[in-house]
Amino acid sequence: MSKKAATVLPKTKEILNIMGEQIKMARLRRNLSVDLVAKRASISRTTLWNVENGNPSVSIGVYAAVLHALHGMDQDLLLIAKDDEFGRKLQDLKLPIRKRAPKHKE
Repeated sequence: MSKKAATVLPKTKEILNIMGEQIKMARLRRNLSVDLVAKRASISRTTLWNVENGNPSVSIGVYAAVLHALHGMDQDLLLIAKDDEFGRKLQDLKLPIRKRAPKHKE
């Protein structure tokens, strides 16, 4: 049985390409070789090249392993969807609206 490939929208592909380039630049700024980062992340060099090229078939776990291999950059993953402004607006629309004021206890 073969795996079904996920459909990746063009905008998402563009984001993955940018992310891959940023990961590559972070590696180069740290003067780390492809071999060293691949070894630290427990992946092959080819997989690291796929990450740096923004290949959508690479799992998010591999991206996290590569970021960790770049000296703890995996902490940046905690920023994903941290400030979900759109989601909060949708949530606020579903909040119940009181029809009368609450009774005051004296």
